[in-house]
Amino acid sequence: MPKVKSEKKSRVHQQVVKQGIMFNTGVGQHILKNPLIVDNMIEKAALRNTDICLEVGPGTGNMTVKLLEKAKKVIACELDPRLVAELQKRVQTTPLAAKLNVIVGDVLKTDLPFFDICVANLPYQISSPFVFKLLLHRPFFRCAVLMFQQEFAQRLVAQPGDKLYCRLSINTQLLARVDHLMKVGKNNFRPPPKVESSVIRLEPRNPPPPINFQEWDGLVRIAFVRKNKTLMASFKTKSVLEMLEKNYRIHCSMNNIKIEDDLNMKEKVSDLLTKNSFDKMRARLMDIDDFLRLLQLFNSEGIHFS
Repeated sequence: MPKVKSEKKSRVHQQVVKQGIMFNTGVGQHILKNPLIVDNMIEKAALRNTDICLEVGPGTGNMTVKLLEKAKKVIACELDPRLVAELQKRVQTTPLAAKLNVIVGDVLKTDLPFFDICVANLPYQISSPFVFKLLLHRPFFRCAVLMFQQEFAQRLVAQPGDKLYCRLSINTQLLARVDHLMKVGKNNFRPPPKVESSVIRLEPRNPPPPINFQEWDGLVRIAFVRKNKTLMASFKTKSVLEMLEKNYRIHCSMNNIKIEDDLNMKEKVSDLLTKNSFDKMRARLMDIDDFLRLLQLFNSEGIHFS
């Protein structure tokens, strides 16, 4: 047993010596090492020399240096102070140093500054919350070119009827145009992750759809809890009906609307779905227009989701 421990310790030591720094894969530290992929991502971002670029997870700066050469300014957000030191050391004696602004901390807990373009090789465990932080950010940015775990990327671009079509798919596509740019194999990273990766381009819809996103998400959340169920089945559960009745009563109270003495929320919802041919529809086959129409129908009856 001691021999096995010794061999493991030796391999770790060799890795540190070879790479110069021990990467923490637990927080998603997989450094993109292939310069061709870095160049391709930057090319797809179509950076201008007047742009402010946000980079999340710059690591040791392989992409940062190239962004600095093209952009007016790069704001790099990095959680690990060791990598921040490596990045700053890399540019400190060059003219690029004046164009770099480093934010040390968790990007999910940071107020994002103004930026035109976002380019990032993201820690995969923050993919979903970061996408929505980005898409709800104001003022609008022009586009984002982001590296994700391949299955997450496939969910972002999935269409109604696809196996991976889900709440993430429809919410992202409501707020942005989503394009899959390229697949990226494990060996393009150091150390290699356990999964394949993909690069996605997001372009925010500007102006955004004229709806309350929290309310939209409340509706979509109910429908996609069991995406293969009919809407009638999804909306007749006790917890959903209780929530809708509570919201309905609040809406009526705030708008001086008399509440029916014989209010039966289950019947009210069932009638609305049946009369408008939504009762047998299933979330996995519904597109954005279907959900927009459904939300409008509910709202027209004073039924809200937030």
